[in-house]
Amino acid sequence: MRVGLIVDSACDLPYEFARKHDLFVLPVTAIIDGQTYIDNHDPVRTQEFYQSGLLDKGHQAETEAFSAEQIHDLFMEKIVTEFDVAICETVTRSRSLIYQNASEAMNSVMAHYEEARKAAGRDGKFSMRVIDSKQIFAGQGLLAAHTLKLIGQKVSKNALRHEVETFTDKIYTCVIPRDLHYIRERARRRGDKSVSAVAAFLGKALNIIPVIFGQGVEGKPVAKTRNFDMAVEKVMNYAVARVEAGLLTPYVSLSCGLSWTAIEDLPGLNRLRDACEQNGVELLLSQMGITSAIYVGPGSICLALAAEPHEFSDFQ
Repeated sequence: MRVGLIVDSACDLPYEFARKHDLFVLPVTAIIDGQTYIDNHDPVRTQEFYQSGLLDKGHQAETEAFSAEQIHDLFMEKIVTEFDVAICETVTRSRSLIYQNASEAMNSVMAHYEEARKAAGRDGKFSMRVIDSKQIFAGQGLLAAHTLKLIGQKVSKNALRHEVETFTDKIYTCVIPRDLHYIRERARRRGDKSVSAVAAFLGKALNIIPVIFGQGVEGKPVAKTRNFDMAVEKVMNYAVARVEAGLLTPYVSLSCGLSWTAIEDLPGLNRLRDACEQNGVELLLSQMGITSAIYVGPGSICLALAAEPHEFSDFQ
């Protein structure tokens, strides 16, 4: 039985890690200054975007989920013919139509897959499940890494589905938005009023950088700092302490909307690397994908780990 894992472009993971584990990335359409691009996590294209400045706040940028019909075609061509069981983990349904569209596509695929499998020479039934990750960015990447570990352990498909659906509630995420004004403007265009104009103004006028912490997307500000490096230090301190206290899966996922040179200069990054190495934890360090960077803004950072219930202040 061959099991495949599908994620979408909002999932941040190192490219080599995703390729090693044969991860299938469901693309997202990025629309920047009226031009359409397909974000399929191509590392060369991602690097070109950062170098070109196309993700800077002065540009009008939006993302758009693939339609149910587009996803259906991809599933029939790439998934049904290659795998016997498929798990599709999408960015949280509260922030995107991907879950809804992927679910519609799955229902259509399950009614019509037999002929495609026969043509590809694959015997037996095909089964599929679409799961709302309840996560974004690095959090979604962490769930994918944990899922791949379970697939490697050859757990049954029912046990796999149950573990994934319960594990997502154990993921804690830290987000450092570089520019609250950018987030407010994007939220306003989507009709999302969760980031107030006052908060955006304060962040811009006083150079206040918040640390947003919580389970999945249910985060709240837990610290306000005067500059970006101070916010990064707080998150790194938290992550190091949490790694030393113990995690529920041996991964820490960290995605950064920065050039690789700037990523390597992040304060506390080497301390986190050392803590992970000493505790048998793999640091999944990645450049934030185009979809993620458009959503939260270039220059932002997202860190995720899985642990027993705790507060950010417990590890400061």
